[in-house]
Amino acid sequence: MNKFITITILSLTVGIQSIGQNISDVWVSDQGDGTYKNPVLYADYSDPDVCAAGDDFYMTASSFGCAPGLPILHSKDLVNWELVNYAIKELEPVAFFNQPQHGKGVWAPSIRYHKGEYFIYWGDPDFGIYVTKTTNPQGEWSKPILVKGGRGLIDPTPLWDDDGKAYLVYAWAGSRAGMNSIITVSEMNEAGTELIGNPVLVFDGNDGVNHTIEGPKFYKRNGYYYIFAPAGGVATGWQLVLRSKNVYGPYEPKIVMMQGDTDINGPHQGAWVDTNQGESWFVHFQDNGAYGRIIHLNPMVWKNDWPVIGRPKKGKEWGEPVKQHRKPNVGNSYAIQTPAESDEFDSRQLGLQWQWHANYQDTFGFTSDLGFMRIYGYILSKEFVNFWEVPNLLLQKFPAEEFTTTTRLKVSAKQDGQQSGLIVMGWDYGYLGVEKQGDHFVLRQVVCTDAEQQTPEKEIASLDIPISRKFEAGLHPNYERDIYLRVKVEPGEMCRFYYSLDGKVYRPFGEPFKARQGKWIGAKVGLFSTTPHGKERGWVDVDWFRIGK
Repeated sequence: MNKFITITILSLTVGIQSIGQNISDVWVSDQGDGTYKNPVLYADYSDPDVCAAGDDFYMTASSFGCAPGLPILHSKDLVNWELVNYAIKELEPVAFFNQPQHGKGVWAPSIRYHKGEYFIYWGDPDFGIYVTKTTNPQGEWSKPILVKGGRGLIDPTPLWDDDGKAYLVYAWAGSRAGMNSIITVSEMNEAGTELIGNPVLVFDGNDGVNHTIEGPKFYKRNGYYYIFAPAGGVATGWQLVLRSKNVYGPYEPKIVMMQGDTDINGPHQGAWVDTNQGESWFVHFQDNGAYGRIIHLNPMVWKNDWPVIGRPKKGKEWGEPVKQHRKPNVGNSYAIQTPAESDEFDSRQLGLQWQWHANYQDTFGFTSDLGFMRIYGYILSKEFVNFWEVPNLLLQKFPAEEFTTTTRLKVSAKQDGQQSGLIVMGWDYGYLGVEKQGDHFVLRQVVCTDAEQQTPEKEIASLDIPISRKFEAGLHPNYERDIYLRVKVEPGEMCRFYYSLDGKVYRPFGEPFKARQGKWIGAKVGLFSTTPHGKERGWVDVDWFRIGK
C-alpha cells in the first residue's frame, strides 16, 4: 500500500469502515433510542423527492450544473440514508455543460415507482423537461428523454391515474418564461415520455396570498387529487396543499405546515411518502445559508382528507416542524448509516460524495490503484479572473454545521504559477494553494467575494516553503511538495485554515473566512489544481481526504 511513505492507524480504520456502514463523525440523525433529530441529512440535498418501493425508500434531489447529477439515496427507515448512485453521469446538452453553468441544469426532480420501473423527471429551465428511468435505481439509468422542450418549464411530477391516463404537473420559472407562481397540468402518454395535451392552468399564486408557489408534487388519495406545493418563498414560506376531485381542478388551497414558533424557516418543498405500516411522513428542505438546503423529516396525519404536517399547532389546522421525534414505524429496525464523507482514494471508482463543477472530462484527473487520486491542473484562460470558470473542482457538500477537513497532498509542478490545494467554494470562496515560484513553493491563502460578478481574487497571506524533491522529467524539471492542509468549519459558516509540513503539527494560516452558498447550492469543500494559460500542466496527487470533528 503506497501512501507517500506513511500508513496511519486512521487510514486503516477508515478503509475498514468504508467496506461496511458509513457513519459520520460530525452528524448522525438517528439517536439510537428509537428517536431521530432533524435535520436527518445536514447536507445540501435541495428540492428532495422520495418514493417507496416495497420496504425501500429512494430519494433524489437537485444537482444543478454539478456532475454526476441526480443523486440517488437509499433508506429503509427514512432516517438513515446512504448515497448509492447518480441517475445521470453527465448533463445534456453535453457540450454546454462541459463548462461550469452555475445555477443551471437539473432543477427540482421527482422520483416515482410505477409498474416495476423507477422514473425521475426534472426541469432544466433553459431546455425543458426530461425523464430517465430504470428497473434498478442502484444500477444504470436510461439516457434522458426530452419530454417537452422549452424555456422556463420546471419542477415536474407525474401521476398515473386509476384509469391508465398519465399527467404531469409543473411550474414556471419567471427568469426564463417571464411568468411564475402558477401551476399547470398536461396529459402525458402512458409511457410517460411525451406530453399529449396542452398545459392547463390549475392554480394561480398571483392571488396576493400564495406568491412564489412552486415545486408541485402530484398525488391521489381517496378520490382526491392533491398537489403539494410550497409558497411564500424559500426562506420564509409555508407548505400549501391543493385538493380537487378533478385532475384539472378547481383546486382548494390549504396551508398544512408553517414555521410557527420554531427556528426551522421555510419549510420548503418535499415529498409525502407512506411506510409499509401505513404511516404518512413528509421529507422536505430548510434553507440554511452556506450549509445549503438541508433535509428534515416530519410526521404527517390526515384529518378530513387534509394532511397536517409536523406537530399540530394548538388552535390551528396546520403543523410546525419537529426538532426530535420517534422514528417511523417500518416494521423493523435498521443500522445507523450516513452518506460517505472521508475518502482514502484506494479505489479506481471515485467516491459518490464527489462531484465536479461541470461534466467530467478525462483531462480533469484519474483515480488509480496506486493509493491516490490525481487531479491535473486546469489550464486557465488568458482572461482568467477567478475560479467561477474552473470546471475540474472536485468538491463535496458540507456535512454538518461544524466539522474539520484534512487532506494530504503531493503537489507536482513544472512551471511557475502552477497551483494546487484545498478550497471552500461558493459565491465567495477561500483556499489554501501551493504554488511553484522559481526553485521553491509558496503557500497562499486567497479569497474571492462575489465570484459570479468577476471580482478578482485577493491574496491574504503567503509563506515560502522548500521543495520536497526535484527530478528531471521532459522539457522541465518536476518540483514536488508534500503537504497537509486543513480547514475547520465552525458554527456561523466561519472557516479557519491550517497547514502542516509533517502531518503532526498544524499551524493556523491567514485569516478566518466566512463561507457563502453558491448559486442555488450550498458551499462545498474540496480540491483544485490549476495551470496558467499556455503552460504545461502540473498536478496534485491526493493521498486522502478526511472529515471529522
